[in-house]
Amino acid sequence: MQPKPPARSSPQHPLVNALAASIRSAWQPLPGLQPLPLDQDLRSIHGRLDGEELFIGNEIMCCAGLRKLHLEVALLGNGLQILHSVWFPDPHYDLPIFGADIVAGPAGISAAIVDLSPTADDLPQRLLDQLTSKPWPDFQQVRDLPGWGSIFSSQVCFIRPCGPSEEDGFHQVVNHYLAVMASGVREAVREPSDAVSTVTRYQGQLNYCLQQKRNDKTRRVLEKAFDPAWADRYIEMILFDNPPEPC
Repeated sequence: MQPKPPARSSPQHPLVNALAASIRSAWQPLPGLQPLPLDQDLRSIHGRLDGEELFIGNEIMCCAGLRKLHLEVALLGNGLQILHSVWFPDPHYDLPIFGADIVAGPAGISAAIVDLSPTADDLPQRLLDQLTSKPWPDFQQVRDLPGWGSIFSSQVCFIRPCGPSEEDGFHQVVNHYLAVMASGVREAVREPSDAVSTVTRYQGQLNYCLQQKRNDKTRRVLEKAFDPAWADRYIEMILFDNPPEPC
């Protein structure tokens, strides 16, 4: 059951709703899908930031080939809205990390990103071929990656969509990346724990998590709304928990 947000005088941004629905729809057919245990205080979180009510809702699943599928929707008052989703693979499988984020405010979407991030030297060729088979729309404002953005692939899409038509175009890109990721999960075969490829993917995913934790903006917001210890717990347990060593 997905977390219930508080009543709002203004509705969620349409792209937040649409992407959340697409992500849930994409993970439903995955093999062996099941929810991961999650404490209630981390499933539905309420706080205050700069005098406004903050709500964070989390849904976490796992399936064959993926150790964790996470969907987070955060709402601040009647303004800021954030959707964050990461699908972390089991390093035994030759799979990338699916990630998508959007940041919406009263003026529209300020940032939208989606990627299949490699955990080895590059994306599996079969997935790269599928990704590039469908060109992106001609987005007007392509954004620069942050300093730690080396974890993303050559196919990362990071934009500021200009109006509803580009928001719809970004949604189509996300749906395509979700379909490619889902097909990869269904086709992936488990490799031995001591295989060089497995160890390499484990180290690559560990680096991905460590680099994401360098995003001080996320930590500062959580510390301000709650406290430093809670922020550390949330980042380490929910957002970017390190993968377990292959065994």
